[in-house]
Amino acid sequence: KGKFVSGSRVNLARVAVGVMVKDGTPKPDIGSVVAFKQALLAAKSVAYIDPAAGGSSGIYVAGLLDKLGIAAEVKPKAKLIPGGSVAEHIARGEAELGIHQISEILPVKGVVLVGPLPAEIQNYTVYAAAIGAQAKESAAAKALLDALSGPAAAEVLKSKGMERAGS
Repeated sequence: KGKFVSGSRVNLARVAVGVMVKDGTPKPDIGSVVAFKQALLAAKSVAYIDPAAGGSSGIYVAGLLDKLGIAAEVKPKAKLIPGGSVAEHIARGEAELGIHQISEILPVKGVVLVGPLPAEIQNYTVYAAAIGAQAKESAAAKALLDALSGPAAAEVLKSKGMERAGS
């Protein structure tokens, strides 16, 4: 409490969870929850962030596997990544299918984004900012937040695998 100016918090962007494969390999159908579930069951290996590492996508994926009732089938073929880029492991061929935040997939050469998780099971991480209570240039900070959350930022966010988030 008291670290930020009251009412100054702005949601800047949100990032969806997506599925990737190594470039040059067939893309599985993940267009529905049933198809996504079948893709996970059919894959020889599935990589995602180790939930014990604390990453939001890994925690979500572990819970999702339970929710879908396939955790017991996927766990033996899961490659849990302790942190960093799941996409790098997919690019090196260390797992057939990878699940991570789309913004972490797009910049990595050697992988292809299959697509976002189906809407019914999608999870977003929201990135926010606020003006510090001790900011010496609070008007400049507000202008920066306005620019980062405004319509002009939308195209840049999209190119990075993010989208504007409502405040």
